[in-house]
Amino acid sequence: MNPLAPFGLPVDLLASVVAVLVILVSLAHNLIYFGLLAVACGAMVRRPRARASRSLWNQVADVAPSVTVLVPSFNEEATIVESVRSLLALQYPTFEVVVVNDGSTDATLARLEASFDLVPSDRTGDGALAHAPLRGVFTSERHPNLLVLDKANGGKADALNAGINVVQTRLLCTVDADSLLEGDALLRAIRPFVEDPERVVGVGGTVRVANGCVVKSGRVREIRLPRRFLPLLQTVEYLRAFMMARLAWGHVGALMVVSGTFGLLRRDVVVEVGGYSLGTVGEDMEVIVKIHRHMRDQKRDYEIAYVPEPVCWTQVPETLGGLARQRIRWQRGAIESFVWHRKMLMRPRYGVVGTLGLGHILLADIVAPLVELLSYLLLPLFWMAGLIYWEFFAAWLALTFGFGVFISVGSLVLEELELKRVPRAADLLLLAIAAIVENFGYRQLNNFWRMVGHWRYLRREKGWGVMRRLAFTPAV
Repeated sequence: MNPLAPFGLPVDLLASVVAVLVILVSLAHNLIYFGLLAVACGAMVRRPRARASRSLWNQVADVAPSVTVLVPSFNEEATIVESVRSLLALQYPTFEVVVVNDGSTDATLARLEASFDLVPSDRTGDGALAHAPLRGVFTSERHPNLLVLDKANGGKADALNAGINVVQTRLLCTVDADSLLEGDALLRAIRPFVEDPERVVGVGGTVRVANGCVVKSGRVREIRLPRRFLPLLQTVEYLRAFMMARLAWGHVGALMVVSGTFGLLRRDVVVEVGGYSLGTVGEDMEVIVKIHRHMRDQKRDYEIAYVPEPVCWTQVPETLGGLARQRIRWQRGAIESFVWHRKMLMRPRYGVVGTLGLGHILLADIVAPLVELLSYLLLPLFWMAGLIYWEFFAAWLALTFGFGVFISVGSLVLEELELKRVPRAADLLLLAIAAIVENFGYRQLNNFWRMVGHWRYLRREKGWGVMRRLAFTPAV
């Protein structure tokens, strides 16, 4: 046996140690996802049947709290008008739309001015949160519930803080400028706040992929799957992330992120924690972790819920470069939040948030990508060199790919049972095929990008990178 120089260990012993480590981490990771799928199934079975929009309106219209929808925007000229039209047409008793133009260098502000007849407004905020200077405040002559803030560029978190300062309602809803809410989305998302207004501090809804869908007047008129392969794979990812993971984590009380694409929060609690943090690229996760920490430090009873029925349609990257930038940014944001709040990990005072919530971030976002990427490189080499048995190698393959396919297909079944937003059987079959295919190449590529996120975090790189927006597919 040749000793391994760094540790003085025999090569076959090292191979065995690495193989066992890989199997243990993979097993733990997959068991967690299996548990999440089981919890999500149980939660779905116990959920009351979704009401029709008219019935829901009759039930909650008189008691629904007013809401301000915040839309941070930077260089969103391709989608901003359709997005705002979508929001202004929401079925909800009392709401306001606040668009924050964060120093765009394209025609975002000009398109808003031309489409909504903007005029100067004397509206001012309360200055609760600091942000980059405002350059102008405008309202619409045709839509009195539309307010547009024009400010110097400060990033998405800064834009959200500027918007929060002018919010005059108890609740705020964040929506990305490249996204479209279904007409009854607010009406459905508000249910936990109506049922338990004192405890509920945040609610997340479902985000679905809009690429390929037909859009007219700010509404998804026809649901279609993406025509390109990369967005199709992301469709499966979004189903898994929301219909399984978010539903399960919300059910056990350890939901660690409410998507900035579509989420509702109590304004007073957001202000209490200092608003959105400026030093991170994962501001939506960070504000939720801060709220968890704040509420538990103060020993206040609270809930952050997930409701699957309200749906927001968003664009996803269609190129490898755009997707890589997004996933690297997500990874950096997860690491930043974990490092900033690492003292919560496994501490009894933080309950399931410190054990399951932070523990899962540690395993799934920090440890697992490195171990899984190394396993793809080392285990085949160990097997070919005769250092591990074929049975062991086959067990690892079955565990890695079999569980991945099972979880993805299970999430697709949950979506079909609850939302039924895939109207054609042929589309369901295509999604099932994509759920299988994504485990062979795409999943490994994502792990590589996550390791790049690790590296860029260690180098303390800042900034979001450029995200190219495409116009929605119009109705013919």
